[in-house]
Amino acid sequence: MVVEGVPDIEGTTMLERRRFAEDHVDDLRRALMWEPRGHADMYGAFIGPPVDPSSDISVLFIHNEGFSTMCGHGIIALTKVVLDTGVLPAHAPATVIRIDTPAGQIEATAEISAGGVRSVSFRNVPSFVTALERTIEVPAWGRVRYDLAFGGAFYAYVRSEDLGFSIEPSATPRLIEAGRAIKQAVIDSGPIEHPVEPGLGFLYGVTFVGAAQDPGNHSRNVCIFADGEVDRSPTGTGVSGRLAIHHARGEVAIGQAISVESILGSTFIGRIVETTEIGAFPAVIPEVTGTAYITGRTEMWIDPGDELGEGFLVR
Repeated sequence: MVVEGVPDIEGTTMLERRRFAEDHVDDLRRALMWEPRGHADMYGAFIGPPVDPSSDISVLFIHNEGFSTMCGHGIIALTKVVLDTGVLPAHAPATVIRIDTPAGQIEATAEISAGGVRSVSFRNVPSFVTALERTIEVPAWGRVRYDLAFGGAFYAYVRSEDLGFSIEPSATPRLIEAGRAIKQAVIDSGPIEHPVEPGLGFLYGVTFVGAAQDPGNHSRNVCIFADGEVDRSPTGTGVSGRLAIHHARGEVAIGQAISVESILGSTFIGRIVETTEIGAFPAVIPEVTGTAYITGRTEMWIDPGDELGEGFLVR
């Protein structure tokens, strides 16, 4: 979470700011996300002033390939950081903050105790399904079945058992290989359109869904996004899209909570708060709950004479 040192990012909307950052601040993103300061799976955020008068703060999420439109685990971490470090005031037992993202305004509620933020629940942007049970030919993987849904970004959802592997750390190389191949195949099959905002119309990643390892949880998933990046969390935007899929199939009702595992076994709780519409699509308003922990505070230096200082990747 970059709290100081980011140049001014211009724009009256968050999508304008995202485009400005792509054109003018991408060198800083690469320097922070890529080696030697980061790595191929690094993820981060630029914190800024809001664009909506009713919001408290804004955020642009960054990764190995560019700038995200929305990130659930990032919202949970951001809320923890700004409240526990005093960027915004915290009040027990709960504090609500509103965060501008390129996908829309997010409302996050932090559970506060004497030790600070204990957990965070956020209400996401309307999430919806654009396709169920599609199949596509994927080089080296054959015919692959997938669902397509939006939860702040578009994901193709694939059953991991269809490809013959489980969702666990040892399977990561195959997950990356398959995720990249499926993502490219879906992109090549035709345009992905958001019904309201053209700037959100692109495939962000592939989410593999499988059985939970803990019988007390609903399921497990892992998201392969950007340029083969692996999400260690259950993926808040991915869980949001899954809630839309389950609701469209009649599998999850309004108010019903499901617990979704990550590739590490950590969990997010997802539930549908209400239904709505976005364009011609039925949609749900998801709420996702999780936890975050501050692991340190770092000051990064970029020496203009360092020929590798703007970052590099070897994977």
